[in-house]
Formats: sequence, structure tokens, C-alpha cells
Amino acid sequence: MASNLDTKAALSYEDFKQSVLNDYRIAVTSRECSLLGRREVLTGKAKFGIFGDGKELPQLAWARAFKNGDFRSGYYRDQTFMMAIDHLSIEEFFAGLYAHTDIAFDPMSAGKQMGGHFATHSLDPDGNWKNLLQQKNSSSDISPTAGQMPRLLGLAQASKIYRNVKEAQGENFSNNGDEVAWGTIGNASTSEGLFFETINAAGVLQVPMVISVWDDEYGISVHAKHQTTKESISKILAGFQRDEEDNGYEIIKVKGWDYPALVDAYERAGAIARKEHVPVLVHVVELTQPQGHSTSGSHERYKDQDRLQWERESDCNVQFRTWIIDQGLATDEELKVIDKDLKKKVRDGKKAAWEAFLHPIKKEKQKIVTILETLISNSSNGSFIKPLLSDLIDNKEALKSDLLGTARKALRYTIGEDTPARTQLIEWIDNYTAKIQPQYSAHLYNENGNGATSVPAIAPTYGEENLVDGRVVLRDNFDAIFAKYPNTLVFGEDAGAIGDVNQGLEGMQEKYGELRVADVGIREATIIGQGIGMAMRGLRPIAEIQYLDYILYAIQIMSDDLATLRYRTHGKQKAPLIVRTRGHRLEGIWHSGSQMGAIIHLLRGMYVLTPRNMVKAAGFYNTLLESDEPALVVECLNGYRLKENLPTNIGEFKTPIGVVETVKEGTDITILSYGSTLRIIMEVAKDLLSVGINVEVIDAQSLLPFDLNHDVVKSIKKTNRFIVIDEDMPGGASAYLLDEVLNKQNAYKYLDSKPETLAAQQHRPAYGTDGDYFSKPSADDIFEKIYGMMHEANPSSFPKLR
Repeated sequence: MASNLDTKAALSYEDFKQSVLNDYRIAVTSRECSLLGRREVLTGKAKFGIFGDGKELPQLAWARAFKNGDFRSGYYRDQTFMMAIDHLSIEEFFAGLYAHTDIAFDPMSAGKQMGGHFATHSLDPDGNWKNLLQQKNSSSDISPTAGQMPRLLGLAQASKIYRNVKEAQGENFSNNGDEVAWGTIGNASTSEGLFFETINAAGVLQVPMVISVWDDEYGISVHAKHQTTKESISKILAGFQRDEEDNGYEIIKVKGWDYPALVDAYERAGAIARKEHVPVLVHVVELTQPQGHSTSGSHERYKDQDRLQWERESDCNVQFRTWIIDQGLATDEELKVIDKDLKKKVRDGKKAAWEAFLHPIKKEKQKIVTILETLISNSSNGSFIKPLLSDLIDNKEALKSDLLGTARKALRYTIGEDTPARTQLIEWIDNYTAKIQPQYSAHLYNENGNGATSVPAIAPTYGEENLVDGRVVLRDNFDAIFAKYPNTLVFGEDAGAIGDVNQGLEGMQEKYGELRVADVGIREATIIGQGIGMAMRGLRPIAEIQYLDYILYAIQIMSDDLATLRYRTHGKQKAPLIVRTRGHRLEGIWHSGSQMGAIIHLLRGMYVLTPRNMVKAAGFYNTLLESDEPALVVECLNGYRLKENLPTNIGEFKTPIGVVETVKEGTDITILSYGSTLRIIMEVAKDLLSVGINVEVIDAQSLLPFDLNHDVVKSIKKTNRFIVIDEDMPGGASAYLLDEVLNKQNAYKYLDSKPETLAAQQHRPAYGTDGDYFSKPSADDIFEKIYGMMHEANPSSFPKLR
């Protein structure tokens, strides 16, 4: 059903007519899907619905300008566009609504996202890149409003890099940077800071980006007068309009029901962005939303009768139909025939999607019914199990959870029985869980066997001692990276001209150019967005956030978009972005961040790496560039001027991910830590030896994932005592590590003393050396904590300290 009109080509009247009528068919199909989709939610077959009704016509015009290799970064109203580019069928629309967990039926997310969240497949079944130039591409949607904007910036910037950095490898990704990144957003969502940050950044960068604002005057139930100054985004962005003297935007305003004007607007927008690499804003006004915001409520509650009547008359599909008749392209009777046929196709497609959704469940239901019938006849508690079976049989549209829930409840009634029927039930429960659980949990990380955790470690090698500042290790390693990987680039605040705030990129911009080693504005969210979008198009970006404290500006994008991308596309998209930052001990509330507990839990799907020195950090970068997964690397902020021995195999050594390192062997207590705190612990270890306490010190190195080989528990078997020390707040990373070791590694079996943690105070660190001493674990705190543990275990050998 793809729209295929090339408005630049000379078409016969008949070709033009058929192309327009094809658009009409798509518009009607999309609308019918929206209407029937709402009914499916209200009858309980689907959980929630949010649809694209009222936005059909501009999306059809947009689809005409969208070419192979282009990317979409949109939001949950774009179903008509996806149908127009032939990436969403009726059956797929309803499969998404029903949350079908088979990627063959719901190619958008295999049931992991609600309907209306669209994506195409960038990866083949083995996780390798497809040729993105041979298809029309859509990056995977997320629900948070305006959350799609930062990624859009990066998708557009990739074209600029491919056009201007000739050494970048653009095969399968770009044709001389001719690709346009197209974004969509609702008018109310333009109130979000992410929208304005992206608008400004794209204007500065001058990238081929077209943003469409679908303006129906409302955001949920709230009118534009409460959303936008002057009630018009194009008015307040008028200062961004480019002129002969200044770069900026081309701003186009067009009515959402005017088909020929829309086609012209999108043809112009696409041509400007594609040829000139100028961003374009298309403000599409006078749109409607016939069913309101979502299935959660009715728009009749907040729109008056005049507005509702205007919406009925100005509906883009109604206006399109009238225009077709006025142009003599079809009669009213001919369109009625089309309407009737399409309504039946949508009903049939909905029915087929529902039957496909239920079919595997019904097959499994037959199996468990048979097993339960046998169990009832062989169990002394069969009378209690029988009602469970009856309820399951009566449930004609049972879900997978109904099958498993019934089976697990039935098992409880057979506790203590030893029968073949009970064994069969247990086997079914175990097998069905093993089969079904991955449908909901798979692809959080790379599952193709070539992920970062499978990259073998390569130790640094050394010749004669060559002590340098830690930042020199990083600098020389980045130099090797940029030479080895021509598609790598780094960007951030102060990253370019001065070589980053700590000189870890000294001289790199001069050597590799302003596009590969770039300064950016103070805008953390879109720095991450640049990285996500470029990584989705085959580049290997390193996005630098100057301090860990300020990563909080970008944590929403990292958490909702980057960390979930592989998961929410069921392994069909990836963005191997490396986020570089620095944190831990320095001075003050805003420059000594160690908020690792929050980061660990918000960034599942990424690697979180905490090297204790710059050799370890450099090794992590080398490892990550051998794989294809996103990661956050937190360098030690107070380590850039500390002396380290410069390896002779710079750029080649690799720090393993998910592997701890024992940095000091001992016999009395196992200490687990990471980052800057390790240096303090190592000094304290000497003092402890002087009083007869020999500690074993383990560097976690990576928090996500942590200790895949379970080496910490091996240490605890030897020492029988355990403490986690870090500078995060109480209950943060230390609690996470304690859980990993005690519960996942079952280390509790080998403890002779209570496991302990020593973390920072609950408040942010105060300023200055005294602030650090009284806010985070000091050497004195560590000594006394460990001595106290030994006193409790052996008071005679270790008398009370005070």
C-alpha cells in the first residue's frame, strides 16, 4: 500500500489519479484501524490505545518526500506514515495493539511496547547491520514526550559527518550524506525542554533535519493557550528563520487538511534539508484529533460544541475526500465503494491478528488441560484443583499468564505427593516458563555471542618505566583509536580546541579535524542524543559529559532511549554509543559525583564501568570498540595528574568487562570497592597490616555487569568476612554489590561475621578537603570500620579501639 508518487516526475493524468486514490486508501485504512482499535481496547482485548487519527493527510505528504536511507524519529501518532512507506500492515497494527510477542507478527517490538510505537529493522537475525540505504528507516519510538528529539539530532548529524569526513566508512549507511532525518512531535510537546534544546543544537550544527509539528491545538486536554506563548510554535521560533546573513531554519507553515499544499511543503522541506543541510520546521496547523488523546478518556469532556463541529467539518480525511471529488478524480459513489471495501479489510485484518495472537496459547492450553485432568484423577486434593481447571476451560480467550497461573496454583495442592502426573505438571511449568519468559526479557544486551563481555582481555605491556600523567595515557590511547577506527568521533563541552577540561584529548582536534573531535554547547541531553542517532547509523561516537554530576541532565534520555533500544526492538536496532564522563572525589556538591546507585538501576541495558586509573579506562574504550553495546565509562576525576606507567601496546590492551581484579591478596577480610576509593583503601591496607590485619582488596571495575565469574565469593571462602566500601550514598551501589555477592553468589554460606558496607553520608559532599573528610569515607573511617569487624570476631587479638 506504499505511496509512490514522485511529484517531480511528469505523470500522466491516470497515474496522478491512481496515486492520489492510493493515498486516499491509506488514509481510510489508517482511520478505520484507529476507530476499530479504540473499540478493541474498550472491549478489553487490548490494554491501551493511542492512535494517529486526524493526522493522516500530512503524513501521506511526508511519506512522498521520504526516501530510502532516510530516518524517522517520531512519536505515537505516525501510523499513517508507517503504512504509507509500507512498514505497517493492518494485521501488524492490531498485533501491536494486542502485544503479540512474536516479532514476525509485531515487527515493531514483539509486544514489548504499546501500539503506536514504530520501528524498522536495522539488523539482520545475527545482529549485523543491514544495508540501511536500501530501505526506509524508522528509529524506535519512546513514549516520553519530546524524548525522540535528541536522537533526531544525531540521526541528522550522521549525514553531515558522512558528507564531510571522507574517511568515515559510509557503505550501507550513507550516500554522501544525502539522507534526511525526519522528526515528528505534537504541538503541546514542543513545550518540553528537550524540544528547544534540540532546535537550538540543530540550528547551530546545520544538519539535514525536518521537524513536523502536528498542531491540533491541544495537549491531552489542555489547550494551546496554556502550552505555548502566542499559541503558535512557528511564531515564537520565527527568530530561527534563516536569512542571507545568518544560518538558521527554514520555517514552513501549512494547513493539515490542504493536500496539494502539504505535498508541496514536504517536497520543499525535503529538498532544502537534503541538498543544503539546513534544518526545516514544518508547522502543520488546523489538525484534529477525532477520538481525543487516547482510550483513557473522551475529548467531549474538554471541547465545546463549536470546536467539535469544526473538527468534524475540518477533519483532514473529510477535506481530502471533498477535494478528490471536486478535482474529478473520483465520484462520491466510487469513494463509497472504496470505503466499504477497506472497512471490511480492516475488520478481517483485525480478526486475523486476534486469531494469530490466540493460536499458540490455545495449543498450549490443550496441553495443560490434559495434564490437569490427569492430575485431578491422581491427587487426593483433586476436588480443589477441579475448579481451577473449570475456570481455565471456561476462559475462551485465556492468556499465557492464565495458563501458567492456573498450573502453579494447582501444584500447591499436590505438595507432598509423588506421582507421575505431578512430575509432568512441574516439567510443563518449567518448560513453558523457559520458553515464554525470554519473550518478555530477552535482548537487554547483545545475545549474538559477540558482545563486550566476550572480548578477551589483553594486558598492557611495559618496557622501561615511563611514568606520565594519567591523562597522557588516555590521550595517546585516543590517538590510537582515531587512527584505527575512522568512523569514531568524540564531542563534548571543551572536548575540541582545548582537548577536554583535563587534557585527555590534547591535540586531537588539530590532528583529526573539528568534526571528529568537536566542541559542543552546554546541553547534555542533546549531546547524548547526537551520540544515539549517529550510533544508529553506523558511526562509533564517544559522547563526553564533562562531569558525572551533570549527567543527570541526560539521564532520562540515556535511561528511556539508549539503555532500552535493543530490548524494545527485540534485538532489531542498536546504538553502540560510549558515554565518557568523570566523577568521584574532588570538591563540592556539584563536582564530586558518585551517584552510582541511581545510575546502575536507571541504565540497565548499558554497561556501567568504573576504572580505578587511566590505563584501566583506556582498556575499557578499546574493549568497547570491539563490540556493539552502549556503555558509560566513569573516569576518576582526581586521577588525571597522578603518575602511571605508559604501556607500550597503547590502543591494543583491553580491560575485560564483567571481571573483577584482586589488587591485593589477604587472609582476614575481603574488601570490595571501585574507582577513587580504592586508592584510599590501598593506603589503609598498609596501616591495617601494622596491627596484624591482612585484607584482600578487590576492584569491581564494572558495575554493570558485575563479576560474571563469581570471583568475589572465592575470596570470601578464604577470608570469611566481607565489606563493601564506596563513596555513593548509603543504600546505593554498596547495597547493589552486597546483593550481588550475598544472593547471586550465595556468599552468605561462607561468612563468619555480618557483611558490612561503608558508604558516604546521606547528603551531597560539602566543599573543600574538610568537606570530603566529613562527607565520604576517609582513611580513618575505613581503618576503624575494618578494625571493629576484627575486634568483634576476635576481641582478645584486637582489643576495643575506643
